[in-house]
Amino acid sequence: MRQELMSLPKTLAEDVAKNLVMVAKLLDEDPEQAYAYSRIALRLASRVAAVREAAGFASYATGKYAEALAEFRTARRMTGSAELWPVMADCERGMGRPERALAMAGEPEVQKLDRAGQVEMRLVAAGARRDMGQTDAAVVTLQSSELASSAVHPWTARLRYAYADALLAVDRADEAREWFAKALEADQGGTTDASDRLAELDGVEFVDALEGEDAEVAGEPAERDREPYEAAERDVPEQDGAERDAAPDVDDERGDVSGERGADLDPESVPAEEAEAESADRGTDADADAEAGAGVDGDVAAGEDAPGAGSAEARGADEEAAERRSDDA
Repeated sequence: MRQELMSLPKTLAEDVAKNLVMVAKLLDEDPEQAYAYSRIALRLASRVAAVREAAGFASYATGKYAEALAEFRTARRMTGSAELWPVMADCERGMGRPERALAMAGEPEVQKLDRAGQVEMRLVAAGARRDMGQTDAAVVTLQSSELASSAVHPWTARLRYAYADALLAVDRADEAREWFAKALEADQGGTTDASDRLAELDGVEFVDALEGEDAEVAGEPAERDREPYEAAERDVPEQDGAERDAAPDVDDERGDVSGERGADLDPESVPAEEAEAESADRGTDADADAEAGAGVDGDVAAGEDAPGAGSAEARGADEEAAERRSDDA
């Protein structure tokens, strides 16, 4: 690729290289975004075979098989390599033409492929057989020296998985389980779901442990945790209307009885009969205070102004003075 980009001006080559790097980075994680970057690179350098190949894989990943096939054919004409032959045949399958894919599996180009390419071509041919309803033929197509080998290669897990799946399609479940297990042993990168297929054959069901935790985090306990709460609610006796009216409302934060506080603070909250009784009591107390005050004031007034209220010495002095005035006369 670097050698191909060297034919471009330096600045253009750098821009194209950046877009190709993003295509490779996002192809598995975000195929649509990878496709967008491939279109930019294609507009910048459509005459570079590496760009056409990258555009083809991006189109293939997004299911645009006709567009991908066109890009692969162009790249193959530019390089003369048969490396893309298996993926081109798989594009034919994607376009609903399995017979063409099967025909490509018998072309001389297959002999030019390396061992990994020939395994890929065998996988495509077996898929085409199954597309055409030839499930038994698909099993036979996958039987090869590569399948029988105990050595592990990058393509080993996928080959064993495809063989197990083909066996399952012809109702050979025991053999299928054996080969799913072998595929799992070879699947070091996690490229297949062989473990899930094994669990399915064994009747194992997986439960999402986070489902109940999500409900609790959201404020709602899980269903199994609600049972004790519901039982406690059923055990609490119901109060009739009189008991509920008589029960005071307690202020949880201050510890005061809201009924007593309300009677002091809000006259309207006191019942009418209690208000009348309280008013009568206050009136009686006021009358008693008034009478007591009047008595005290009367005593004081009598002590100062009433006749004969003075002392005996004062009366004697007055009588002596009256006698002296009589003698003088």
